[in-house]
Amino acid sequence: QVQLVESGGGLVQPGGSLRLSCAASGFTLDYYAIGWFRQAPGKEREGVSCISRFGSTYYADSVKGRFTVNRDNAKSMVDLQMNSLKPEDTAVYYCATALRAGCPRLPGEYSYWGQGTQVTVSS
Repeated sequence: QVQLVESGGGLVQPGGSLRLSCAASGFTLDYYAIGWFRQAPGKEREGVSCISRFGSTYYADSVKGRFTVNRDNAKSMVDLQMNSLKPEDTAVYYCATALRAGCPRLPGEYSYWGQGTQVTVSS
């Protein structure tokens, strides 16, 4: 069955970096887009980034220039490199797939989700 597992979260000081990973199994990653979302306490889940089947990338305005998404189809992994982290980046981060080649915009369009990984940016 389709499974997504995030890793790499943790506590980091403002201005620091973290690299999140999403391990995919149960399907052939090569053919599908992977999205990254986050949800802070008391807030709705929001899109952070997405990488399409062919490597096109999309970023929320709030993370442009700071976050970079990459995929390694051979390893069935998608990474999210997060630099210059801010306290407002604190959230649980999720990877997800809609089993589509392109990147759907809305969380409701994604069928499969990981369990999430906590990112806390604090001094």
